[in-house]
Amino acid sequence: MTKKFYLFFALAFSCLVANAQTLFDNEITIPAGYAPTSVVMPPSPLSMQILFIGGVDMVQSTPTYGNPAGEEVAKEWHDFIGITPDPSGQSQGWVTVNHEMIYASNKLGDGGGMTSFKIARKADGTLEILNQTLNDGRTGKFFNVDFVNTTGETGMNCGGINSIVDGRIWTAEEWFQESNLDIFNGGNGVRDTSNFTITNSDIPGMNGKVLKKYQNFNYMTEIDPKQAKAIRKQYNWGRQGFEGGVIAPDNRIVYLGPDDVPGFFGMFVANTPGDFTKGTLFAYKHDKAGWKWVPIWEPGLMLDHNNLATSKGCTMFNRIEWVAINPVDNFIYFAETGLDNPVNAWADNLAAGGVFHPATIARAQANGWTGPTDPNYRDFYGRIWKYDPRTAELSVYLEGGPVFADSPTEANYPAKHLSNPDGLNVIMIDGRPFLAIQEDLNGTSRGRVPAGVTNRTCEMFLLDLSIQNPTVNDLIRLTAVPAGAEITGVAQTPDGKSLLINSQHPRTDNPFPYNHSLTFAIHGLDQLDYARLGSRSQDLDPEMAKNDENAVFSVYPNPVTRVVFMNKTTDVALYDANGKRVLVQRNTNQLDVSNLSTGIYYLKNADGETLKLSVQ
Repeated sequence: MTKKFYLFFALAFSCLVANAQTLFDNEITIPAGYAPTSVVMPPSPLSMQILFIGGVDMVQSTPTYGNPAGEEVAKEWHDFIGITPDPSGQSQGWVTVNHEMIYASNKLGDGGGMTSFKIARKADGTLEILNQTLNDGRTGKFFNVDFVNTTGETGMNCGGINSIVDGRIWTAEEWFQESNLDIFNGGNGVRDTSNFTITNSDIPGMNGKVLKKYQNFNYMTEIDPKQAKAIRKQYNWGRQGFEGGVIAPDNRIVYLGPDDVPGFFGMFVANTPGDFTKGTLFAYKHDKAGWKWVPIWEPGLMLDHNNLATSKGCTMFNRIEWVAINPVDNFIYFAETGLDNPVNAWADNLAAGGVFHPATIARAQANGWTGPTDPNYRDFYGRIWKYDPRTAELSVYLEGGPVFADSPTEANYPAKHLSNPDGLNVIMIDGRPFLAIQEDLNGTSRGRVPAGVTNRTCEMFLLDLSIQNPTVNDLIRLTAVPAGAEITGVAQTPDGKSLLINSQHPRTDNPFPYNHSLTFAIHGLDQLDYARLGSRSQDLDPEMAKNDENAVFSVYPNPVTRVVFMNKTTDVALYDANGKRVLVQRNTNQLDVSNLSTGIYYLKNADGETLKLSVQ
């Protein structure tokens, strides 16, 4: 079984596995006329739809490398999802999907890539991909974003920026390489390694600059999703292994996150709202008196941003991933996904002036290390940071975990465990902001999956942002992805009814289409009620949760989360309508039923009390 495979919907590739337990019989006999207390689990209001399958769906390409325009199979490894609203209101708008995969392609361009398509809401609540004809003459549903003929190839299009102001899109180039030989990658990467001359850039002083080819990678690159082509590389934001970023509501401030060790939390302030070609780049320094940002600048191109920030004594982080903004209060959140052993990776930067945030030092010492430079220091689970733009203060909002020295067995695995948060966004449900948190496991040890599990997967959680000091127990599990896949790219449609999510690089032996990277939608968000979805309301009523050993066994079904909550913490077994045992859980007060087929089941606890469960 997977780490804990919870879904609002069964994705066909998961299964329930009965743990070998002696407490419960393999089968029970259900006498004729047996009528225990019956509990009904209504259908979830949420549904799933697959929209775009990498390696299967065909994209329209431009003339590239001397080859004519045509059609080609889409790249895979879907990561970032951006949505640009349709100002006419006639459709939901344009969706852009990053491809983190690196390979040589005569039609799509070498390196990474990106696909654009337009979606509209159908009467039945699902989405449809619209046919389009672009200004360059391409016609179809899916379009390859042209980088080769505009700004030059990209590498590992990972995260990105989707402006909450006007829907503008930037794709992040995470693939940080140090030579042309590295990007050539034996002919499987970028084959043209001749010098690159910057042209048609509206960033002052950039036109005519000549770069070694590898130096034209690792920028935030703005694209036009409507015409499926790149606009500019943001050379003025520095050359970094970019992952995420957000635009503030003033349309002047851009917060930036590089996936690096160390990574430096960044900020670009434009001189004029909406014009990001002119302005000043900053990096965060927590111990700076007053305003905690220092300018990062050098004449010409900032080709070595990491060392520039280090020389300014800026605050070091362990792989900053996606960055998100709460549109209600403008607080900024970013994921620090962690790296098991970052000590050697940031040692040189520390010696050259980089500093650690007090929370990083305190966490290390609380776990028995002398600090984050201790040779034994490890960062297995990562965390979420919160930035207050009013005070310029950073604090840890949510720690990953819980912490384990050794992975527990699945029967003893916690109901919720957060490992290596990566993808991040703020979505609105019933008028309230929730942080969507997506995992990308750095490993399987220390409880990141249960002991012995090889069918690893990543989960997505929601967190109610009204909670001031949340813990992992406050997370609401939303969905997971097929075996081997990373879950990423969460974005909400403009009408608020659907989430778009990516499943990236799953195991190739999964059943079709879950053996491909794909973009899918979860519909029905507008039918969710905050009182039922709010993380604290998922717990049993306080009066029910007292664990009174004399209380009658009872359950409370939540169709939204597809979880049955019990008034006792107990061992439970689930039997099908024929009395065959299908699942055992130890020491729990909740049971996920999202993977169950509709029908009648029987829930039996350690005291022999049995309830009839009708899953609809």
